[in-house]
Order: sequence, then C-alpha cells, then structure tokens
Amino acid sequence: MANESTLSDLLESDGPTCLVIKASLKPVGDLARFQPAGFPEIGHVIYDAPRDGNTTDKVCIIDSAASMANHLESVCMDGPNSSDLHPDLTGLPYVVCVTHRKFEQEGGSIKPASGDPFDKVVVTSLTEGHRIASDYFLDAFYDKPEWKPEGKKKEKGKDKTVPADWEGTKFRERLRKDFGITEVKKDKTYFTHPEDWWEVYKTIFRYDPNSLVHGVLFAKEQIKISRLLTAHQEAFNAARVQRSGVKFDRLGKTLSGQPIFAVDEETGEIRSTFIIDLALLRSYGRKSNGLNDAQKQLLLGLSLWKIKRLLAKPFRFRSGCYLKCFQVSALADDEPMVSYSNGQSLIDEVDIQALIAACTFGAESVTKVYYPANSLFRPGKDDTSGEYSDGEETATNETEQEEED
Repeated sequence: MANESTLSDLLESDGPTCLVIKASLKPVGDLARFQPAGFPEIGHVIYDAPRDGNTTDKVCIIDSAASMANHLESVCMDGPNSSDLHPDLTGLPYVVCVTHRKFEQEGGSIKPASGDPFDKVVVTSLTEGHRIASDYFLDAFYDKPEWKPEGKKKEKGKDKTVPADWEGTKFRERLRKDFGITEVKKDKTYFTHPEDWWEVYKTIFRYDPNSLVHGVLFAKEQIKISRLLTAHQEAFNAARVQRSGVKFDRLGKTLSGQPIFAVDEETGEIRSTFIIDLALLRSYGRKSNGLNDAQKQLLLGLSLWKIKRLLAKPFRFRSGCYLKCFQVSALADDEPMVSYSNGQSLIDEVDIQALIAACTFGAESVTKVYYPANSLFRPGKDDTSGEYSDGEETATNETEQEEED
C-alpha cells in the first residue's frame, strides 16, 4: 500500500490533531468572476475577516460546510444520477433503499403487482442528506417484508380488527439492536452507555463508513457524531459584481410578467480548505475496542480520496461556478508537512482499493432496505383549483441542501 506508513503516522497517539489541505482554484476559461452559494433572505455573503495589524479582509463564502459535503459525496458516485459507486470504491459498504418495481395506481391507493422483484432504487446513503440516519432507511424494512391481510386479534376479551399491512423488522430496530443502546421509554427515550459507543462506531462503519466521514445524527436515539472531514470554500479580497437579468413571458402564461432582476457575482482569490479531525478519528477505536487501525486508515484514506477526486478535474459547483485547482498544500496542525511540500502528492498516494480490501467487508457490501411502494408513494387528490396538492404537507425543493451538523 503506497501510503500505509503515512496514514499510520498521522494516526499515532502523539500525532497531529488535524490535517489541513488547502487548494487554490480559479474559474475555468480565465473568467474573472464566479457565482457563490446564495442563502435564503441573505443572498451572497461577504464579511470582514479580522487580520493582523488591526486590519480586515473582505471574504466571500462560496460554499458552506454542508454544501461542500454534498459535493464531496457526489464524486463517490459513478455518474450524476447513478446509484452505483465510482469504480475506485468497489467493495465499500453503503445502504440502498429499494421499492417495488411494478405497481398500479387505483384511485387513491398504490397496489404492488404480484411477484414484484422489489428492487427499484429510491435513494442511497451517499445521496440522501441525512445519510444512514435518513427516514428513507430507518423506516424501511431490513429484510423483505411480508404482506399480512386484515385479521382479528383478542384484546381485553374482545375481537379487534387488525388492518392489512406489511410486517417485518425495520432497519431502525436492527440498528438499535446492533448499537446495544438501552431503551428507557418505548420508541422515545434511549440511553447510550459509555462502553456502548464502541458498538455504535463499529455498526455505522459496517453499514456505511461515509456516515462517519461527514457526520450523522440519529435524533430519537440521541446519537450525534460530528464531521470528521469539514470543508469550506471562500474567496479572499472579494468584491461584488452587479448586473441585471430579464425574464420574457411571451405567451403570458405566468404571473411574473416581464421582470428585470438583479444578479450578483463576485471576484477574488478562491481557496478550498479541508480539515480532517485526526483526534476525533483516533477516538473511534482504542486497543481492542471500537474501530481497528485498518478501519481508521480507511476513513482517513476515504477523506483524502474525496478531496483528490473533487480537485482532480474542473468541477462545477453550480451554474456560474466552474472551478479548477492549480495548487495544493498540506499542513499538520497548521504547520507545513515537510515531506509533502506539494500537498498534491499526499492525496495522490491514496490507494483506496487496498484500504477497502484491508477491512475485509465480505462479498456483499451493499445493504438493501425495503420501502413498500404503497407506503412510499401517496397519490395526490384531484384539485379543481388548478394548484397542486397531495392532501398532506408539501415538501420544498431547495437549491442548496443544508445538512445538520
């Protein structure tokens, strides 16, 4: 393994507390301006960053930690809309939510077809915002569920009708069992003993190591694991460039008419900063407890591989933000790494396939969880007003998905 000794040295008990990778970028095509992320009711953010000598520097937030996590996870997939991993990551565990492939809609209900293969992918833990803690996985069944028709059961000496429903073990129940946590109040309050945290780390690693890289929150179980890899993208000596745009509605089919609107873009020196919390990574295993050395090295190597993939070629962070990297530096505890004066060599050395193989995950690394189509899809009701309504709360589709830290 090309960099096994490097990863091992970084994870020594007396090693650095963090590894910092800094990358300088510039817009593709020698453009001078770019489009940063916009935030609701705020727009593009430029702030005064304090500097030595009682001075300040105008700094623009191009991408937040949550947005950068989305970008770093997107490079793990085989394509923009693929549910398969990049070939480099073959054998890496992750969770896939699947549903019925064949079903019919009758009125206001969904009816799966008989003999349905139940194998159509909905989302994966690498594409869903809350990763393995998303309800798409937790509320799905760990094994293929069985359909139980309506029946009767005795309750307090009386017959009670039990409605038809799917039966089986939910993935949430399976995880709770694997975690070994204590249920204080049924399905409401849970307690994690200090010694049980080793099983929490091992369980999450077994199903989805990526969740330990970017952090995960199981709200009901009160299990919160911080980001191992945190990234930010900013522009220094930033200045705002204002221009206008116009929308034409030639057929008059919208309410907006023909508005003229303001557009903001920015200029500045662009830098991405990636911080890997080595102290946090060490805490995931100690002696025979929790993660072993090979497993911790995989998490560190996966973090470096993600950074390498994001910087390897020009990457489109959004429509007006197409950037390419021209310089990389590596620092340990903010001190330059002498053996890696060019940080590119550090991330290039990562042999991710060797790191995955060293963890011996087994032949089947993908965990499929099953979400019945009639529970997942709920047809909308006819609405004579012409406005869309599904009879329930309507979700919004945000441009940038801010995740819980």
